[in-house]
Amino acid sequence: MSLVSGHATNVTVIGHLMGPQDLILHDALAHDSIIQGCRQSGAARQPFPHNDLVALDRILGHVRDNYRRVLIVVEGVYSMDGDTADLPAVIAVKQRHDALLMVDEAHSIGVMGKTGGGMAQFSGVNPDDVDVWMGTLSKSLASCGGYVAGRHELIEHFRYTLPGFVFSAGLPPASTAAALTALRLLREQPERITRLHDNSALFLRLAAEAGVDVGTSEGTPVVPAITGDSQKALRLADRLYARGVSANPILHPAVEERLARLRFFITSEHTEEQITTAVNILGEELAALS
Repeated sequence: MSLVSGHATNVTVIGHLMGPQDLILHDALAHDSIIQGCRQSGAARQPFPHNDLVALDRILGHVRDNYRRVLIVVEGVYSMDGDTADLPAVIAVKQRHDALLMVDEAHSIGVMGKTGGGMAQFSGVNPDDVDVWMGTLSKSLASCGGYVAGRHELIEHFRYTLPGFVFSAGLPPASTAAALTALRLLREQPERITRLHDNSALFLRLAAEAGVDVGTSEGTPVVPAITGDSQKALRLADRLYARGVSANPILHPAVEERLARLRFFITSEHTEEQITTAVNILGEELAALS
């Protein structure tokens, strides 16, 4: 089912699904919308270290019996770092401890998998092993809004009880048409996904060779340039923009001050010349600021 806001989708789904007798475990780098949903639910909340499934398994081993239900929340592609969740391993932990699993695909739908089908397609897992799939229409799908997917009984329950759906307007027809068209193009033209990942790999390789701190980004079109200082990130963004390169600065408190950065989003339509030029300019301006 679709909703009019991606952020509100996480807030209303998590807030409605869980309650005071429950526990929510989420990756430490989870998006603000996930945190707000946890707060709204009234459930106990505990982050686990980023992509550390050993820690997640250990926490569940200690506390699972203290709660009615446990929800694990991860992101398919992490929007600030450009790395991915190890979905098969997360599913194994979920099944071992009789937990529920929610995957936020805001930055993975339309990007990961042979035809952009997202993390299930990319990881080769059975989609039914994930209880709640969530994503946005505002990124790869070139529209605005959010969606939630799952088994028939869950969606029927949400259709009549989910506050963000029942007490909100529906998607405008134009936004719906844009998202549907994007989905059809992805299925009809899988070469776009191939080109996207070729471009992403090129940008990541060139940036690393230029001495840019790209963090843990790997295999996705999200590539950070970590400056370690918010003021430096702002100055770098301004200098790049003046030379025709657009990359938004991500500052404290969105990330830790020592992890302040610029964030690059690679597309299938970028040319090799554009990518090479952008990385050259990035390297030059970083050196000048240093």
